Amino acid sequence: MNPRDPKALQTDALATPTDMKSNAVRDIAGALTILLADMFALYIKTKNFHWHMSGPHFRDYHLLLDEQSEQIFATTDDIAERARKIGGTTLRSIGHIGRLQRVLDNDADYVTPLDMLAELRDDNKQLTANLRETHDLCDEHGDVATASMIEVWIDEAERRTWFLFESTREVGETA
Repeated sequence: MNPRDPKALQTDALATPTDMKSNAVRDIAGALTILLADMFALYIKTKNFHWHMSGPHFRDYHLLLDEQSEQIFATTDDIAERARKIGGTTLRSIGHIGRLQRVLDNDADYVTPLDMLAELRDDNKQLTANLRETHDLCDEHGDVATASMIEVWIDEAERRTWFLFESTREVGETA
């Protein structure tokens, strides 16, 4: 191989050393890549709603969504690097995100503040379920390090869901 030949470099395996079996690397890195696409989609959606928030609770909702978007974005590097640490690959482009994301975009010109919060609540709840599935996959392959990281992300997603739920409750409404 010629190290100066970009085509040769594109086809060489990354060959990250790991003690995990190749099927475990494939399965877990693949699941992490889909989670990463979901995180980027949820981040953009949360920022979209943050930017387009209006109404009497503007400041509270605007700040809540800013805080949540920062937390979501903070997971992205950890997810991608975990896929690489175990010997896998991860996202390569915005198009790649679009092909893998399970979080649906919202391109509407106007969404009411409560509808924004409800949609994000449901997205975070679904993300929690997806994180649990990936955790189960890690357990199947004995990947305690990835499972441990996912446990933190589950807790964060559950907290976001809770805050969004409480923010959408009507005055006097009980659970």
